[in-house]
Amino acid sequence: MTAPTAETAPTGRAAPTEEPIVLAADAIVVAAGSSTRMVGTDKLEARIGGRPLLAWTLEALARAAGLERIVVVAAPGRVDELRARDWLPERVIAVVPGGRRRQDSVAAGFAVLESLAPAGEERVVLVHDGARPLVSGDLVARVVVAAAVHGAAIPVVPVAETVKRVTDGWIEATIDRAPLALAQTPQGVQRGLLRRAYRLHPPGGPEDWTDEAALLEACRIPVHVVPGETSNLKVTLAEDLVRAEAALPGRARQRVGQGSDSHPFGPDAPLMLGGIAIPGAPRLHGHSDGDVALHAIADALLGAASLGDLGRLAPAGPETPRGVASGELLQAVLGRLREAGCRPVSIDLTIVGARPRLLAWLEPMRDAIAELVGLGAESVSVKASSGNLAGMEGAGRGLSAHAMAVIEVLP
Repeated sequence: MTAPTAETAPTGRAAPTEEPIVLAADAIVVAAGSSTRMVGTDKLEARIGGRPLLAWTLEALARAAGLERIVVVAAPGRVDELRARDWLPERVIAVVPGGRRRQDSVAAGFAVLESLAPAGEERVVLVHDGARPLVSGDLVARVVVAAAVHGAAIPVVPVAETVKRVTDGWIEATIDRAPLALAQTPQGVQRGLLRRAYRLHPPGGPEDWTDEAALLEACRIPVHVVPGETSNLKVTLAEDLVRAEAALPGRARQRVGQGSDSHPFGPDAPLMLGGIAIPGAPRLHGHSDGDVALHAIADALLGAASLGDLGRLAPAGPETPRGVASGELLQAVLGRLREAGCRPVSIDLTIVGARPRLLAWLEPMRDAIAELVGLGAESVSVKASSGNLAGMEGAGRGLSAHAMAVIEVLP
């Protein structure tokens, strides 16, 4: 069989012939976006598994069988920087500046491929989001084969949730989700068909196309669908980075735990909080030194590893020395994690109380916690809230702490 050409496919579904299918393919990776939903962060530069997100995406594509050339389209200000990166796969033949819209960037990448291909050569062009690092070789192959046979193809996944039409905050109707699907990338199209689509709707024209399939639809070019993969995650929000890192090939699984603790103030001093002593503030009352911050962190780590809680590990009785330093208790917890094949990845801590004022102590606590847990300071966050006059904390009679911990379960 042969893949349909620009002359046979645009007005209907092509009929197969007896000639061999052309399976050669190139790819355009769109990496020129502004990452507006990840404020302050260029998501393609965000590090997961010790490498930039874009590096994982390009590596996944470069491993795909049959894919020969990759063109990366980047924001104009990042082109030179990307060209110098030592992690670019050999199949990346060019890094070029993109445009304001996705369609402008894809057209810039296509122009490079057009300049390199012999006249009359027909092959599939894939367009892939730079923020999809988990694309599999099987999915790439499915799209290439389907585009070679049908002219154009995209992967889709079914809509799993019930879909509602909402107007002014009220449900207007429930939409039948059976015919609906969510589009993914890579999206594939034969070069001749994409060339024809650009003649009908030039990339710099007034129309905005959210993806390549939308452009082809406007040109009455049939687009075949193949099963997508729910694992083919597009990183859009900050929490997607954690999901993507956990799913990287060969990476450890990640789990999240929560912990909290509260203690009233007692008669002693100084206050032990977050692994440091804060002079001029009363100590928290408890069997140990009362450090609610370290107690909450310990419970979060134990919870993430499904190892119970601090009360079971160090009960407030004769088994635990009175006044024991909470740092020692935290070290015992970390020992339990190591035995279970787990290690901490990040800590997020919030301390609640009207007194003392903690602003000047947040960074010292962060550094102390990072050292205790064995993390870099960038992996520990410590925040404080006044309690807004509510409860024991807001009345200044004590403190509470709430922690979230991410751990890796090592393979």
